[in-house]
Amino acid sequence: MRVAESGGALLGCVVAETPSLGHVRLSVIAVHTSVRRQGIATQLLAETVKANRASEPPLISALAGPEDAALSRLLLACGFLGTRLMRGNGPGAGVHIHYQHKSRVAYLDPDARHLVPVSDQEQLAESLAPSDHAVTALVPLGDGSAFEIARFEQDDPATLQSGEAAAGIAFAGSILAAITFLLGFAFSSTRFPDDVRLLLIGATFSTVLSLIVYASASGELARIRSNSFGKIMKWGNVLSEYGGVLPFLISLPVTYAQASGNPWTTMVLALVLSAAIAWYEQSEFSIARRFRRSPGELALMVLTAASPTVGAGLVAANATSWPWTTVLVVTLSARTWLYLFHRGAEADIAERRQWQIR
Repeated sequence: MRVAESGGALLGCVVAETPSLGHVRLSVIAVHTSVRRQGIATQLLAETVKANRASEPPLISALAGPEDAALSRLLLACGFLGTRLMRGNGPGAGVHIHYQHKSRVAYLDPDARHLVPVSDQEQLAESLAPSDHAVTALVPLGDGSAFEIARFEQDDPATLQSGEAAAGIAFAGSILAAITFLLGFAFSSTRFPDDVRLLLIGATFSTVLSLIVYASASGELARIRSNSFGKIMKWGNVLSEYGGVLPFLISLPVTYAQASGNPWTTMVLALVLSAAIAWYEQSEFSIARRFRRSPGELALMVLTAASPTVGAGLVAANATSWPWTTVLVVTLSARTWLYLFHRGAEADIAERRQWQIR
């Protein structure tokens, strides 16, 4: 139970119960009449949802009568959808709309929406009968209020997961081919630094591991033994990015320095790569972008982005590059450990709307 108080006086409360494992039902949502429309219920409800989604996302549900406009507006504004109409027990019992909080983003068809007057319960029950229809809003009309009913697109999880696994295997295979080619050049050159050779060998090993992990994800999907596809793919994605892609890109200026012997063009290439990696780290495509960043993680990101420039400068100046390689390996290993074992919740998950128009 969560409560809001002021000067010892109870202003509002939200009571949640767990009737079964993985199901949280909101049984009481109440705010004192003197402090309504001040955002208290919204804050209490948001805190309750956030607290119950700290680990494995459960089903969070609530019931509201069609005539209870205030409660329906509150639930819809907090990310709930009305999925079906529930009839009460006993003669003369009314009906309630079953609202549930969306645990993942869903997409609705903008051309498949219609309005149902609040008073027309028969039409409301008929509109919510298909499993892909839900109440998304409560809107005012000239003669009263109406529920907006929308149809959501139904994705096939097995097909999406199969495509994701296939894309991961293809990507990791391409990176492995590129790293292998670069490694062959490294062994054919007598001037190539030994520490960079070891870095490329480690990148080869990590990329092979990611291929094995992606293959394991495909097998898990084919046998449908458990719901661990996402966890397996996480391992493949992190190993592929921080063990394969980034070491490969950071090694490119060193390879160019050995092949061309021109320090000026080497440094230009290194600076461009550093800028590209820094941009990628800030883009929405990066793994790091999905999670809240601590000062320590920001420092690791800066070291990663600066590595091409520092490494190329050391090689171009014929200086010892072992310290740079050691720092780079430690940095990438720390980031791998961070995202696999110690990462926080996804950034801005509470503020992101859980349904939208595609």
